[in-house]
Amino acid sequence: MSSSSSAPAAPTVDAAAPSTVRTAVLALLRQMGMTTIFGNPGSTELPMFRDFPEDFRYVLGLQEAVVVGMADGYAQATRRPAIVNLHSAAGVGNAMGNIFTAFLNRTPLVITAGQQARSILPFDPFLFSAQATELAKPYVKWSIEPARAQDVPQALARACYVAMQPPCGPVLVSIPADDWEQPAAPVPVRQVGTGLRPDPALLAQIGDALDASARPAIVVGAGVDRDGAWDEVRALAERHQARVWVAPMSARGGFAEDHPLFAGFLPAIRERIVERLAGHDLVLVLGAPAFSYHVEGEGPHLPEGARLCQLIDDAHTAAWTPVGLAAQCSIGLGVRDLLARPAPATPRTPPAPRTPLPRAEPPAPGERMSVAFALQTLNEVRDAGCIVVEEAPGSRPVMQERLHFTRSHTFFTMASGGLGWGMPATVGVALGSPGQRVIGLIGDGSSMYSIQALWSAAQLKLPITFVILNNRRYAALQDFAPVFGYAPGETPQGTALPDLDFVALARGQGLDALRVSDAGELAGVLRQSLQGDAPVLVEIEVD
Repeated sequence: MSSSSSAPAAPTVDAAAPSTVRTAVLALLRQMGMTTIFGNPGSTELPMFRDFPEDFRYVLGLQEAVVVGMADGYAQATRRPAIVNLHSAAGVGNAMGNIFTAFLNRTPLVITAGQQARSILPFDPFLFSAQATELAKPYVKWSIEPARAQDVPQALARACYVAMQPPCGPVLVSIPADDWEQPAAPVPVRQVGTGLRPDPALLAQIGDALDASARPAIVVGAGVDRDGAWDEVRALAERHQARVWVAPMSARGGFAEDHPLFAGFLPAIRERIVERLAGHDLVLVLGAPAFSYHVEGEGPHLPEGARLCQLIDDAHTAAWTPVGLAAQCSIGLGVRDLLARPAPATPRTPPAPRTPLPRAEPPAPGERMSVAFALQTLNEVRDAGCIVVEEAPGSRPVMQERLHFTRSHTFFTMASGGLGWGMPATVGVALGSPGQRVIGLIGDGSSMYSIQALWSAAQLKLPITFVILNNRRYAALQDFAPVFGYAPGETPQGTALPDLDFVALARGQGLDALRVSDAGELAGVLRQSLQGDAPVLVEIEVD
């Protein structure tokens, strides 16, 4: 999120309003601009929504993982905290996978969880949460069940501020069902700054190292786009003629992929990172861990002779980084401070640009099209301003080669590796991006974790094109199997997905849907699907 304050303006409190927990909470949320509530209601939440105000919007999801995924996408699209209402222990449990993803995505979510009435909590009542504040840990920044009903509004205010403090993330407030009618004083909204400038002496060391470098590289992560620093990073790269890589497993873009300085994507493997960064004497990592690994590795973390410097908004990440200098700060403020230094006296020679890939060819008659051909076609027919929300892990390396992002705030994926986020996040991003077409690029296996999100898209009439890459398998697992000793061609158990009909699933939830198996028809179908204001699903049969 950007380094702005967490409240839109100094508030006024309506002293004449009935002073209950419900009215105080609604007034707080209204003043903070949080009038969209995502939820899947249960019995312990019903008292919250009595006399629901007309200026609020309740966005219904058909399962709690869907609800949190939609709220995550909405918060990232709007760069504001989103509020999610879940049902006691069962609802929080259903949502945990996407709470985990929101935590790693650094998404500011305020989660309210219903709790049984205080008067019967000593008797372990039906549908209560025995350890409500512990259930979502360690993947919430803060959690509380207020000691008194009167403390609920203040706890929610604190939760909003904590969610927006860098690094942003989800928080949880457990609220007993009988609290809502209790008297409570209104809570004024405060301006709470969230920007953090780097230590000047440490930044000077990083700036001096960058100026002295002969062959610098910049590695960008999701923090660049979250903090609105896309243009500043481009200016910094151009000033130093630094090649720019995307960090392993980055959940956002951070640099235009058609820029001459763009170098590509780093894999989550130590040895491969060292290979790709070979020849650079300085590696400046912006808004990303240095580095995220997916498999065991050995040897150095950097090429021989290279130095690491890092700007990161997370003290925990700065602490485990194994080498180099790490400055904790807002990425935008840190890069602006680097740009405020005098430019190097001697301009650097631009590095050689990347060699473009040859075009992916259409399949031979009777064969299925490749993922490369499908994504190359999507890249050619979509507008560069279209937002893409991706959860197709088995196709991500091909996507990075064939589907190019050249603008800020046009690419979102999940940082966790947990499935079931992408389809509802597509709905949330579209809801938070009025007037923009959103493409949900989802794998067949991923989509089935939260297929109910299609119903929400249809009910909300959002301009979404869901593109399902149907290869009838968990491709990421099959492709990854040799790393764990599987023989070539050996298929791990439980990774085949035959006989899924996504057209029928979509139509059953209110969407128009088309299936494409002929490569010659793909461009026309995709162009058609990107028109209009209603959601549509395109199932692409790929090899």
